[in-house]
Amino acid sequence: MSEPKVFLLPDLGEGLTEAELVNWLVAVGDEIRVDQPIAEVETAKSMVEVPSPYAGTVAVLHGEPGQTLDVGKPLISVMPVGADVSAAGVAVGRPDATPGAASSASAGFAAVSAPAAVAAEAYREEEKAGSGNVLIGYGTPGGHGVARRTRAPKRAAGAEPINGVSAAEKAADDLLLTRTRVPGKLGAVISPLVRRMARDHGVDLGGLQGSGASGLIMRRDVEAVIKPSPVAVRPVAETAAPAAPAAASILSDTDARTGLGISGRTAVRGVRKAVAANMTRSRSEIPEATVWVDVDATALVEMRAALKKADPHNTPGLLAFIARFVVAGLKKYPELNTRIVTTEDVAGGAMQEIVAFDGVNLGFAAQTDRGLMVPSVRNADKLSARELDAEIRRLTAVVREGKATPAELGSGTFTLNNYGVFGVDGSAAIINHPEVGILGVGRIIDKPWVVNGELAVRKVTELTLTFDHRVCDGGAAGGFLRYVADAIENPGSVLADM
Repeated sequence: MSEPKVFLLPDLGEGLTEAELVNWLVAVGDEIRVDQPIAEVETAKSMVEVPSPYAGTVAVLHGEPGQTLDVGKPLISVMPVGADVSAAGVAVGRPDATPGAASSASAGFAAVSAPAAVAAEAYREEEKAGSGNVLIGYGTPGGHGVARRTRAPKRAAGAEPINGVSAAEKAADDLLLTRTRVPGKLGAVISPLVRRMARDHGVDLGGLQGSGASGLIMRRDVEAVIKPSPVAVRPVAETAAPAAPAAASILSDTDARTGLGISGRTAVRGVRKAVAANMTRSRSEIPEATVWVDVDATALVEMRAALKKADPHNTPGLLAFIARFVVAGLKKYPELNTRIVTTEDVAGGAMQEIVAFDGVNLGFAAQTDRGLMVPSVRNADKLSARELDAEIRRLTAVVREGKATPAELGSGTFTLNNYGVFGVDGSAAIINHPEVGILGVGRIIDKPWVVNGELAVRKVTELTLTFDHRVCDGGAAGGFLRYVADAIENPGSVLADM
């Protein structure tokens, strides 16, 4: 009797303890190969596809889209190639299953149906010759296997389907599956749980536009169509205790404090949850101060325009030049390129240390559909303005696709925030904990400016520096800000010295 291989949700980077299951890319009964993506999960850092370390037939999916799964808990159970999963008897999405439970309940799985020696040997060879893909700590040793996804063989007429789904429901489900398959992306179909939800609520998936990648229909798309059922008002006996105000508020969708109707509820999770926790920690732990200055950026704008005229396709953006000035400023004022950590002294008590870095990982704020992300350009101090521009563009595209790695999102030592793209002049930004400083750049607009004693119209921007007052005083902060401002006003002379 063959037991299923239970794949546990791995640590997806930097000690993350949980991840939200966004979408299943396989279904119970599918045949999968080593390294085939089986699920999309969202961590506090990024959205990633999780590949399977096992080949075989999917027996159990341990979770539903939208559910938060703990690292180390079962994600998927896979029966070896040739094993019979028709009597698996394990409910899809059972979150409380554990590897031990799967092992002890092996009697619930059907006995292996005399697999051919060739099939068994193929399975062993497939595991040995994995593609070599590794996702932060797990994967297969090597090789070049090709992932594929196939539907399980159809059952004989009258056979009892898995999970008690009737033949009519199965036929309707297969029809929906065909109508909602995304062209050009073999595995990108809606999950069985989403199809079941749509069928139970009478939602026609054939005409539904999916919000996922390549038009993938997600659970949220179906939920948006389903109208909330009216709340039944039941008579309450005179002797019954009155319902709590909070419970009444939830049932009636009316806010108890304001008396206004509640138009929606959004769970704070994933990236939004991580950002909220980080900002709260920053405000509560860091005694921050803010300094700012208006800067005449006319020379920088004109210099870039001249470069663009000479080479229209390979000219760095203004942000790349400013990033270069920021990196140079951090070399002159290294106090702002540090971090405060708590350690243990010789007596066993807690003590704080200011840790300085040999190099600069420059983070920059990027607005995405999933919230504010701060990827970082690693070793930015070793890059030219043109190289910084290329890396900023690459990282911006990566985070907006939700594919940034934890290392790309959590390794910054100082942050540059270009909020001028939103049409604003200034902002007292919140420091990206555990960093100690963040420089904001406002929009560049025409303003009256005094040049050589005469009034002129110049390109002016505002720089705002928020810093941790524990690591430096106003002199160092002001010196750094003035250095960057002078570099923007006289870019030619500064770049010549870099």
